[in-house]
Amino acid sequence: MGKTVLVAGASRGIGLEFAVQYAADGWNVIAGCRNPEQARSWLPPSVDLQALDVTDSDSIDALLWHLNDKPLDLLIINAGVSGPDALGFVAPEVQAFDQVMHTNVLGPMSLVQAFGSAVAVEQGVIAVLSSRVGSVELADAANMLTYRCSKAALNMVVKTAACEFGPKGAIVVALHPGWVRTDMGGPNAHLGVTEAVEDLREVIGGLSAGSNGCFFDYTGRSVPW
Repeated sequence: MGKTVLVAGASRGIGLEFAVQYAADGWNVIAGCRNPEQARSWLPPSVDLQALDVTDSDSIDALLWHLNDKPLDLLIINAGVSGPDALGFVAPEVQAFDQVMHTNVLGPMSLVQAFGSAVAVEQGVIAVLSSRVGSVELADAANMLTYRCSKAALNMVVKTAACEFGPKGAIVVALHPGWVRTDMGGPNAHLGVTEAVEDLREVIGGLSAGSNGCFFDYTGRSVPW
């Protein structure tokens, strides 16, 4: 039957490339997309393309019903938004704050709750795309304040999920993908999408039980919380 991966946030960019590469390697790929039609032309017919809005509990429940307790070897949580691009310490408008926090924090939290047991039963991996800018220790600027705060909160989701699902057999990690040339990263980023995902897949493939609850960058180096 082969291994199965669920990629949440596969409409474009890094998530889409994860789906493409795992499908090319013969995995059973379930691609959760906010805009499925946007991804369809890039994905082979073998990919199970499903509508998924991580900010909508009904959408998550619908995907959970569709999978019907299907075991997962890998859950990749990639969905995220950047939010206001303030250059200094500027509190966002409430609506912008809610959008970022619902997408970047509550969404992954809900996905882990919904699918964590399906990963644990296979002793698989939950890989959550975070960012170096969410590191409290490495914080050296006030720009992107809302995004930084959301990724710091997301890192706590990863740590607590590791406490919950690690003893049940899963490996839960946060991953910093680097500065990648996507719609979010922009054209001046250092890494191409294909290269970044190849690196991240190598990191995921090298995880062990001792990796549970850790934060790694795309080279496999530890990132301080």
